[in-house]
Amino acid sequence: MSPSTLSLVGCGILQKEVGYLIAKNHWSLTTDFLPSSLHIDFKRLACALQAGLSRHSNEQTIVFYGACHPRMDSMLHEAHTLRTLGQNCIEMLLGAEEFNRELAQGAYFLLDDWAHNWDAVIAKTFGSNIAVIRDIFHDQHRYLLCLRTPQSGDFSQEAAHISAMLDLPVQWRDVTLDHLESVLQTAIKRKSDSQHVR
Repeated sequence: MSPSTLSLVGCGILQKEVGYLIAKNHWSLTTDFLPSSLHIDFKRLACALQAGLSRHSNEQTIVFYGACHPRMDSMLHEAHTLRTLGQNCIEMLLGAEEFNRELAQGAYFLLDDWAHNWDAVIAKTFGSNIAVIRDIFHDQHRYLLCLRTPQSGDFSQEAAHISAMLDLPVQWRDVTLDHLESVLQTAIKRKSDSQHVR
């Protein structure tokens, strides 16, 4: 691997979008994506991320995650690396202002990958009692906000199924990759700058 090449280890939730941006910008960035469902299980997430970083321990890495684990930043400090800036992937995609506005209005954000894996992840997390699941979601959410990027597949059927399960209305939003691109560019620059400081 050339010294100018970085390895990105991180969540696969926006794998298609990150791959598109790498190709578009001709970034010297290899990828190692982890399953997006790990964010619901802190122990599995920590193990998978540490294993991913170990696979690239002889390389320069950046991590594509938000604050998805209570020990995220200390794990990355121990591995001598850094992560993309942002609370989570939705904030990285929408930008902090729009993310916080929708969150305050009661949005539950749904992406292509989550929609396709919904039943397996929800059953594992909350069990199969629909009334309990609805109570949990209704406590903080008033609607599903389905985010379509230019790389998204069609997940309208899955969104309708989830809407019926949760008894929440669906809204759709087409989003660009501008914020995500900026977040990745910033992480690459921060890593590059940190290497030059040494």
